[in-house]
Amino acid sequence: MNHSQFIKSASAHCVKNGANLTELRRQVLELVLRHDGVVKAYQILNDLQQARGSAAPPTVYRALDFLVEQGILHRVDALNGYVVCHHLDCAHPSIIVTCRECGKVDEMAAQEGFDALRQACEAHGFAIEQQQILLNGRCANCAKATRN
Repeated sequence: MNHSQFIKSASAHCVKNGANLTELRRQVLELVLRHDGVVKAYQILNDLQQARGSAAPPTVYRALDFLVEQGILHRVDALNGYVVCHHLDCAHPSIIVTCRECGKVDEMAAQEGFDALRQACEAHGFAIEQQQILLNGRCANCAKATRN
């Protein structure tokens, strides 16, 4: 889905959840969508300052936090950044995969795998709080290029 369609879907998703994708939040989302893979808050701050002339860090962090709360973005703590969630209508734990060669980052739903992990942890008396896993490897394009 292109950026315009994604923003329309994200806006409808917010309305469905009783929230509002304000102009500033929409602009921050547009800026995130311009970046491939993981984007850092300071990159969005820099982009927003260029677009608006001025913007304070708390403004960007509040907008990013809202987008995470709405399930539009995922905060990837291990990479100190954010990645777009393309599964707006389902709450799910996510696996973030990163290619060590080209840097491509993708997010995928992984409910079955997390259910198995949760059961294993509960069997050992451990309760999972945050459900996100980061995996490093090679994307299909880089793996194919290596084979050729």
